[in-house]
Amino acid sequence: MGEKGTRRRRVLLGAAVAGVVAAVGAAGTIAFAEASFSTDFAGGSASGWSKSGGSWAVASDSGNNVYRQSKVDSEAARVFAGDKDLTAYAVQARVKPTNFSRPEGFVGIGARAQSATSLYRLVLTGAGKVELQTLKSGALQVLSSATVPVTPGAWYTLKIEVSGATVRGSVDGKALLSGSSTLLPSGQIGLTTGHATADFDDIAVSEIGALPAPSAPSSPVPTTPAPTSAAPAKPATGAWPKSKGEKKVSATIDVPASGLDGGMKRYYGIGDGGQGESQDPMFKLADGAVLENVIIGAPAGDGVHCSGSCTLKNVWWEDVGEDAATFKGGSSAEYLVDGGGARSASDKVFQHNGGGTLTVRNFQAEDFGKLYRSCGNCDTQQKRAVVLQDITVTAPGKALAGINTNFGDTARFSGITIVGDSANKVVICEKYQGVTSGEPTKIGSGADDTHCVYSTADITYR
Repeated sequence: MGEKGTRRRRVLLGAAVAGVVAAVGAAGTIAFAEASFSTDFAGGSASGWSKSGGSWAVASDSGNNVYRQSKVDSEAARVFAGDKDLTAYAVQARVKPTNFSRPEGFVGIGARAQSATSLYRLVLTGAGKVELQTLKSGALQVLSSATVPVTPGAWYTLKIEVSGATVRGSVDGKALLSGSSTLLPSGQIGLTTGHATADFDDIAVSEIGALPAPSAPSSPVPTTPAPTSAAPAKPATGAWPKSKGEKKVSATIDVPASGLDGGMKRYYGIGDGGQGESQDPMFKLADGAVLENVIIGAPAGDGVHCSGSCTLKNVWWEDVGEDAATFKGGSSAEYLVDGGGARSASDKVFQHNGGGTLTVRNFQAEDFGKLYRSCGNCDTQQKRAVVLQDITVTAPGKALAGINTNFGDTARFSGITIVGDSANKVVICEKYQGVTSGEPTKIGSGADDTHCVYSTADITYR
């Protein structure tokens, strides 16, 4: 991070940011030291940043101000600052991805931005990669990439350096990426997302000298940095965790926004283990709550209910009754299931009754009906989205996802492994005509690049 102070030399960001200093410098939002620019948005202002796409605003994150992009369906959300004549410099920022609506979604920082469609950028993707990219008049080229564990809700420190024809990037001081490009000789700094939401903080810019030419500009760097907040380790596919004690439950456990860590204990005792839709849930999560490190045994009633946005991290269902989890938030709700697994779901594993986007990743299921179903006959219907990423399912199973195309639902798949289905009986994506009363009508299945989005490369059979 750039050191804040009052000693001034040549203003790195030029006249545009100099005007910002005059306007908000007294509030401590922006300061310069040793030809550098830094901001932590502490003054509550984002003046001096030009916007292109998305929904940007200064917001509070655990009592600290951040610059937030909150529109998850924005294909390209960007903000820029500084002078287009800037050449050799480094940009560093703390970045927290909060949701990806698809695996190719990204969050990151930019340098040498000439326009909204021409810049160098260092991004984290929903598919678990860090990429050093060139975007020139909308044409994308990946200069270098590496695999990383990208966890929504975790903070990462990204840094991109540009000098001459050399472009370099790092994550948390590790996994240095290098590339060579002469497409963009100068330009502004930027923050950017695509099909994702994120918080940004502690932006720092500094002048740099010459950089060594990359030895292999287009080769991925085979290092894997850990995120600021590491995701819990999950057992290998097919292995299930052992419980560290048991807890019998006689009534629904309300999980507040502050969350609940179950310490890998086994919770059981709600309902009768059947398919009755009137059963109470074992856990009911408040908006924004995190339920983690829990084994849910039988009977488990109607599993987990999310009243709004929620995160289920390392949660395991030994014997699904009605549904493993039901998502009931509004149209802007964001749900994440990260790790864990489910068995014996004769109907559905995940039921999506509300709106918003559900992302399920690093998950395994066996002996199930549908892994995901967008409600086919809820009284109130709306557009829903699901992202299934790095999923392993073991037959028997009927379908991975069922969606209502008439309400604009989307389902995106990547890294899907189907075990024991030599006849390819598991349907990847079923399409329905949803209703508000009566029963929905199945109207087809398969990829279409609009509602059911995947390719043959996204599905592996073994």
